Amino acid sequence: MVALVRAAMASVLVISCGAILLWLHLKKPFFWEFSSFQPPNEDERTDFSNEEKAPVQMYSRLLNLASSALAEKELKNEKPNYWEEPNQKASVWKPCADQKILRKSEKPDKSNGYIMVSANGGLNQQRVAICNAVALASLLNATLVLPRFLYSNVWKDPSQFGDIYQEEHFMQIMKDDIDVVKELPSHLKTLDFEAIGSLITDADIEKEAKPVDYLEKVLPVLLRNGVVHLLGFGNRLGFDPVPSNLQTLRCKCNFHALKFVPKIQQVGSLLITRIRKYDSAHSMLDKQLLGDFMRDNSSNMNDQIKEPSKYLALHLRFEVDMIAYSLCEFGGGEDEKRELKAYRESHFPLLIERLKNSKPISTSELRKLGRCPLTPEEAALVLAGLGFKRGTYIYLAGSQMYGGKSRMYPLTSLYPNLVTKETLLTASELAPFRNFSSQMAALDFIACATSDVFALTDSGSQLSSLVTGFRTYYGDGHAPTLRPNKRRLASILSNNSTISWNNFEDRVRKMIEEGQRVRVRSFGRSIYRQPRCPECMCK
Repeated sequence: MVALVRAAMASVLVISCGAILLWLHLKKPFFWEFSSFQPPNEDERTDFSNEEKAPVQMYSRLLNLASSALAEKELKNEKPNYWEEPNQKASVWKPCADQKILRKSEKPDKSNGYIMVSANGGLNQQRVAICNAVALASLLNATLVLPRFLYSNVWKDPSQFGDIYQEEHFMQIMKDDIDVVKELPSHLKTLDFEAIGSLITDADIEKEAKPVDYLEKVLPVLLRNGVVHLLGFGNRLGFDPVPSNLQTLRCKCNFHALKFVPKIQQVGSLLITRIRKYDSAHSMLDKQLLGDFMRDNSSNMNDQIKEPSKYLALHLRFEVDMIAYSLCEFGGGEDEKRELKAYRESHFPLLIERLKNSKPISTSELRKLGRCPLTPEEAALVLAGLGFKRGTYIYLAGSQMYGGKSRMYPLTSLYPNLVTKETLLTASELAPFRNFSSQMAALDFIACATSDVFALTDSGSQLSSLVTGFRTYYGDGHAPTLRPNKRRLASILSNNSTISWNNFEDRVRKMIEEGQRVRVRSFGRSIYRQPRCPECMCK
């Protein structure tokens, strides 16, 4: 009996000491400034990120359990399993979209005319549009004019193709498949495309259109006028049914032809070096994304004997437009409801009209259905449930977080080593990118794709989709990605008031491991997100 009492007292002492250490650490100021979460340029959205509010917590009990668990783990020399890909089958598939053996047909000698594309959206939407345009040019036997990017009042970025991607490299990689030119011939530049019927907008082509739609609607115009201009081109080519050679071209474009310009590669390399602190062995992902700007491992012998910092990249989607559109509530009370309602009325008039004629769905039902964006608090609980230690370095990708410090507090209190490109780079290093949101997004893309672990919170995000695909294609089975299932997580968190921490950990781990299964791309799925298929990779 005495022995049992002593053992119990020792256990309490360990937990108490851990809790005290945690409290002392929390009293230290964060080494990052929240101003880093401001977007690179101003737009017409209301800025809610700097308003001083009390910390918002939806799951206080679980947060307390997580704090105690993390404090206890500090006293143990345990390493979470999620730094490595759990399935050996992940390394079976190898990149090969650039190999001639996959090409089913040769490029015809004569072109049917020119295709111009003016792509809308941000960096990642435009990247998809470029590769869809490559496939379309091949389908229609057309010459592709280097795509242009539409200026958006939301993104406010005047960047064009050559400001982000290497033009000559793109043209060289694609030359055996399609002809690419930088500009239209002079005799076509003066044409009024709308007047002659060559201007094709998103209203003319449905979303996820099939190749036959382009053969019936666009090819006749191309043959008649020698040129077509696709304006917008957002998600205007579906993933199936599409001939295998066009799927291969999409992969070749995305994974081989689109290389960031040296300016982005150089600062991206600097960013990665500062996260890792010391040199590490270069991965294939490093080589593809950083090019000639990978740091020379032989440059500093002292650094070579130190282990580089592993880091986890986290892509949060908790911007005001995202959460306002979701119609969910996030524990912020009446002030939050008023703010989000006002934002919806100002920015989403079509949504408001649709809501007038539809049956309302409660916010609790929306959360059960997995339709609510994950909060920073929920992301922190998932990471804690997976066993990531308090000292884990986390790179946060994305723009301003709704609610500012009050929303970020649950995450930063559990994981204070949180960094962004704004905290890792100096003002002068970031200055050339400040007014170019797509170029800033390219830095996030690099930091996420080359991370030791990538954690996404929204499977519908283009950044998360493209980064996941890049890690699958070039990761060689050593680039784990964590994909929470929002519906399953909502079910777990619904037991917040009663669930034990051990049960919470067990259920979160099963959820994540389900998402880490090695799957071959299924019909209709994005080949950019899931390149593991015969058209894109080889076994």
